[in-house]
Amino acid sequence: MIGKKIRLERILDRNSGRTVIVPMDHGTTMGPIPGLVDMRTTINKVVEGGANAIIIHKGIVGAGHRGSGKDVGLIIHLSGSTSMSPDPNTKVPVCTVEEAVRLGADAVSIHINLGAEKDTEMLAYFGEVSRYCTQWGMPLVAMMYTRGKKIESEYDVKYVKHAARVGAELGADIVKCNYTGSVESFRQVVEGCPVPVVIAGGEKMETEAQLLTMVEDALRAGASGVSIGRNAFQHKTPEKIVEAIGIIVHEGATAKQAKKILGK
Repeated sequence: MIGKKIRLERILDRNSGRTVIVPMDHGTTMGPIPGLVDMRTTINKVVEGGANAIIIHKGIVGAGHRGSGKDVGLIIHLSGSTSMSPDPNTKVPVCTVEEAVRLGADAVSIHINLGAEKDTEMLAYFGEVSRYCTQWGMPLVAMMYTRGKKIESEYDVKYVKHAARVGAELGADIVKCNYTGSVESFRQVVEGCPVPVVIAGGEKMETEAQLLTMVEDALRAGASGVSIGRNAFQHKTPEKIVEAIGIIVHEGATAKQAKKILGK
């Protein structure tokens, strides 16, 4: 497990024990949306802001996240679907742990939608990936969501805490899930998950204050950081919003203090 510990230090800050991850795997699901047209430029901006790691698909590694400027942890996403699919909630394998090793990954990630029609197949895939991650000493980030006919609200704590626990039970080293809307409810998610939990950013928020307050509250509840995509890479200054998030995550700043970085 030494290799896994070494790689995890490239994802989780060794001093704070927390992380700021910027997922940019959306191109497979949604196409070249704003912020992800010029990947090299966007990656450079979020790295300049202090992101600990990025999540991208294997074909984007060549866009260049190393070779100049600051280094950043590389998490390669192993599963995918497109918005054009009859069932976008079914995530299928698109990369292997071995491929990620050859590409120089520091970790891999998978996306699981509990409650989807084919969630059993996704869980079986999760178990397989977890086994290979143990074999290769590769950290595994599990994006655990609840989406399907039985799910009344994917932000309901009863679903989110179950999803987070499934991630830990099946071998994830870091679990990503939705924020449940309050410190009290999200604390239940963290308490029931024995591995680090990071919050998803979700849909593009209306204000920066909403985003930063969510980050602050999640950390108060015990979260180990964030995995925020669109609210970071679609910001008018991605480097600034990532920096603002970073001082909350790593330095314990308040949302009000972090807003000063944005000139507000």
